Amino acid sequence: MTITERFLHYVSYDTQSSEDSGTTPSTSKQKDFAQVLKQELIDEGLQDVVLDDLGYLYATLPANTTKTVPTIGFIAHLDTSPDASGKNVRPRIIKNYDGGDITLDSGLVTSPAVFPELLSHKGEDLIVTDGTTLLGADDKAGIAEIVQAMVYLQQHPDIKHGTIRIAFNPDEEIGMGAHHFDVEHFGCEFAYTMDGSEVGEIEYENFNAASAKITIAGCSVHPGYAKGKMINAGRVATELVSMLPEDETPETTEGYEGFFHLTSISGGCEKAQLSFIIRDHDREYFESRKTEMLDVVQAINDKYGKIAEIDIRDQYYNMREMVEPKMYIIDIAHEAIQQAGMTPKVKAIRGGTDGAQLSFRGLPCPNIFAGGINFHGPHEFVPIQSMEKAMMTVVNICRITAEKLGK
Repeated sequence: MTITERFLHYVSYDTQSSEDSGTTPSTSKQKDFAQVLKQELIDEGLQDVVLDDLGYLYATLPANTTKTVPTIGFIAHLDTSPDASGKNVRPRIIKNYDGGDITLDSGLVTSPAVFPELLSHKGEDLIVTDGTTLLGADDKAGIAEIVQAMVYLQQHPDIKHGTIRIAFNPDEEIGMGAHHFDVEHFGCEFAYTMDGSEVGEIEYENFNAASAKITIAGCSVHPGYAKGKMINAGRVATELVSMLPEDETPETTEGYEGFFHLTSISGGCEKAQLSFIIRDHDREYFESRKTEMLDVVQAINDKYGKIAEIDIRDQYYNMREMVEPKMYIIDIAHEAIQQAGMTPKVKAIRGGTDGAQLSFRGLPCPNIFAGGINFHGPHEFVPIQSMEKAMMTVVNICRITAEKLGK
């Protein structure tokens, strides 16, 4: 089976996760797909194939060298985003893309005028959607690349490697993918998530992240007689938002710049609720942002009396501080990407990954490209050549690890 055939088979399964579920996995169809993958891994000759009750699938490719080599791992997620339907995905392959507009079956047009990244893949073979669903390259491309790499290593026993562990987890798209990941059972010194985008990308920095939920209790009085009595919670909520820096939002920042992001606001005169996410790559700035949010709430309370309450909760931290003590992990990925014919591109993630949470649980876990582009919507596509390069990057990492760290 080719990597293309494998990927097309995987995207035929709807594995959309749900933010409204209280179960793990959040949707049973993720575990249905995991059952299919479990049998496939067994059929492909992997060992110790285990699917636990929560939908986490683990497997092993045994070492084929007499050297003592650190056990390493590769991870991808089973679910697709709740942002767009993943049901009845109907992919189409565009051979030798000519650099022009792509008219999808629905009539939707994916144009390089809007998506200039298309032009980087002129002459390649693109897998696109029919315009009614997402594609699912996030992260079924990653799954296909990892499985194909394990098959390739078995077909090429001359490539020496240590013990390789692979894992596929549910619910990454709703931020729950690492919560029940069994790091001890996985048993790796380090690992890589295959969940990035463009070819050559290596990511080992991400945002520090917190959520902030604010409740404002107003005082509702007949508007005709409200002077000196009414406190309009909805209006106070907008006042609170205006007190935060207007040039520190997602719409006005890029690169390493952090932000305050108002994700929802609701309510009326009597009560209002606001939800924010707080992000910054720098831990010191991150802490100061949380303090600034507390100060804004305090200012509201100083002005109106104690009407506002805030609950701030940390969500994840920048994995850089956990990866930097083992920078050889990045060096290995850098060399593996070069040997697969690409220029490595180290970039910071303006978001988070399962790898960030796993890194703080003792498993340093940077992120590597999987090749898909325009995730989470009908304009998503993946070049077949990008998947092939990602697969060879996995193979190269396994080989280089044995060569450089084997004893």
